[in-house]
Amino acid sequence: MNKGIYIATLEPNSGKSIITLGLMRTLLGKIARVGYFRPIIDDQKKGEKDNHIATVLSTFDIDLDYKDACAFTRSQIIKKRNKGHAGEILDTIITKYKELEERFDFVLVEGSDFTGDSSVFEFDTNVLIAKNLGIPTIVVASGVGKSEEELLGSMQIAYTSFRDRDVTVVGMVANKVQEENLKIASKGLRDFLPKEVSVFSIPFTEKLAHPTIKEIVEELDGNVLFGENFLDNQTGSFGVGAMQLRNYLTHLKTDSLVITPGDRADIILGALQANISSNYPRISGIILTGGLIPEEPILKLIEGLSQVVPIVSVSDGTFSVTNRIGSIKSKIYADSNQKIEASLAIFEKQVNFDDLVERLISFKHGGITPRMFQYGIMKRARTNKKHIVLPEGTDERILNAAARLVQLDIVAITLLGEKKKIEEKINLNAIPLNLEKVQVIDPINSKHFDDYVETFYELRKHKNLNMDIARDWMADVSYFGTMMIYKGHADGMVSGAMHTTQHTIKPALQFIKTKPGVSVVSSVFFMCLEDRVSVFGDCAINPNPTAEELAEIAISSAESSKGFGIEPKIAMLSYSSGTSGKGEDVDRVRQATELVKKQRPDLKVEGPIQYDAAVDLRVGKSKMPDSEVAGQASVLIFPDLNTGNNTYKAVQRETGALAIGPMLQGLNKPVNDLSRGCTVDDVFNTVIITAIQAQGI
Repeated sequence: MNKGIYIATLEPNSGKSIITLGLMRTLLGKIARVGYFRPIIDDQKKGEKDNHIATVLSTFDIDLDYKDACAFTRSQIIKKRNKGHAGEILDTIITKYKELEERFDFVLVEGSDFTGDSSVFEFDTNVLIAKNLGIPTIVVASGVGKSEEELLGSMQIAYTSFRDRDVTVVGMVANKVQEENLKIASKGLRDFLPKEVSVFSIPFTEKLAHPTIKEIVEELDGNVLFGENFLDNQTGSFGVGAMQLRNYLTHLKTDSLVITPGDRADIILGALQANISSNYPRISGIILTGGLIPEEPILKLIEGLSQVVPIVSVSDGTFSVTNRIGSIKSKIYADSNQKIEASLAIFEKQVNFDDLVERLISFKHGGITPRMFQYGIMKRARTNKKHIVLPEGTDERILNAAARLVQLDIVAITLLGEKKKIEEKINLNAIPLNLEKVQVIDPINSKHFDDYVETFYELRKHKNLNMDIARDWMADVSYFGTMMIYKGHADGMVSGAMHTTQHTIKPALQFIKTKPGVSVVSSVFFMCLEDRVSVFGDCAINPNPTAEELAEIAISSAESSKGFGIEPKIAMLSYSSGTSGKGEDVDRVRQATELVKKQRPDLKVEGPIQYDAAVDLRVGKSKMPDSEVAGQASVLIFPDLNTGNNTYKAVQRETGALAIGPMLQGLNKPVNDLSRGCTVDDVFNTVIITAIQAQGI
């Protein structure tokens, strides 16, 4: 039974990190527990960690100690080889890998980085490790500086070397290839590889090649004077500010890094002003050379600015600094959020490892894990992109989530609000959102505003609404966003980060209205627990539902569960299990259970049942041994809002579970409400489930 994959490369700076990140995400979408292992890492300074391991463990929240994710440093390998202990190296690597195999369902193994002197020795070492671990391999090569013949020739030799030593190569990746040569590279690989080997080509991406300000600070041993919170800024081009300001400004490009002597106050202040000007591109940072620091009045002026990029002082001269920056080989670190998101976006666009992973997996898994669930909803949203409107366009969390959604190309986004204010918020918080990739609408100045007012008036005039009131209401972002959905100008809406639940939902109830046969709008949370995803309902909308309403909530929740790939086994929760309890509350749950059975005999439902009996197999079987639901419930229906809301929050806080939602059920078109205490992840996930609802689950 195969439980691992080895990622090997032919040279340094091949860009295999993008393969590692993308493949890890793909694996976690299909396998419950995925481990990560690096047999050989580079030597680190005291207190530092290998950036590959730190990045993967952090990005994917893998429950693995750093020391268990690696075996040897490069210097340790050399010492053991020099002492004739080569066999001990392999024994240790195999032992550590097997320990991970026992802990995880699958293990992604990443080969070494080729930073030593002998690339031939290192290549052979990677082949030997893959062979002794008995796992198949994906080979990655870089196209930078190579002709077609050189790239394909080196990859053919690599394939033959692995094959001749009985290592199965399941995929080959030509990375960092010029966009116009992608098809040529793929065809060239296909010509000499057997059909069972998957072939991929990935384009060279400038953004990933350029260092962040943090990397530059570390390389130059710089002193950060301002903007320490924005060291993750991604640099683009860089140039020396030695000419007069009026001439230098014409050379600025997006994310330019300004390099200038520390006494050039005109260049420093001019660049900062250009950064906040709508007439010039945004800069990423300023490097002050020669160990010179601006005079006190200039520092005081900069300190009082509302928007400041990182300003770093270095001791070397301008010529030396420029050369050193140009030679930096950029890497991906655990806190390189922009690069990680960019890498994953490129991988999702260019590579489809799904079929390859299916071939690698030789065993089946029960249920659906949180990682599988999150991977599945992202992929599903992307396959049929929907248009989601976000009324709270000036909220920092909304903008950060929008940036991620756009970067990963999951949905089309409309932000409501004044464009100038949105731009100010983006610049102030260094949010990596390109407004050219989203639609920004100021409701009052929209070309649809008068039509929306007229439509709203016609829909609500029977409620004594006049045109003046209709105009006032339509200027409200919640009403305007909801009308966009009603008119077919958007597919769904997510709001509530800055507004109350009532403010978000009221317009939807007034003219989106409920689906045929649905009398009550309710909600569910997808609770991503450690080893499963449960559906909790209703935890956000209905305070004291009747038996009829509880039954409808249960049926709606079951449909939502099925729509998101979770087999519904419904537990109608109460303080009593089975027939033992008596009282008005438990009788209401018992009546609701019978209504569900009558209306939907195809659904598995149990109630009344206590929470522990619903989710714990041992307790469930002891209390209700003949039940198909007890101990394995996936849909948990709470008897009232007080119980449901407190329970979901308690589970979320005490277990660290991710609560996705609330997702509203029963409306003709999807409108979902956020908590005012929501995080960026909450917004991100809620937009995705709204998009899936819009697909017609």
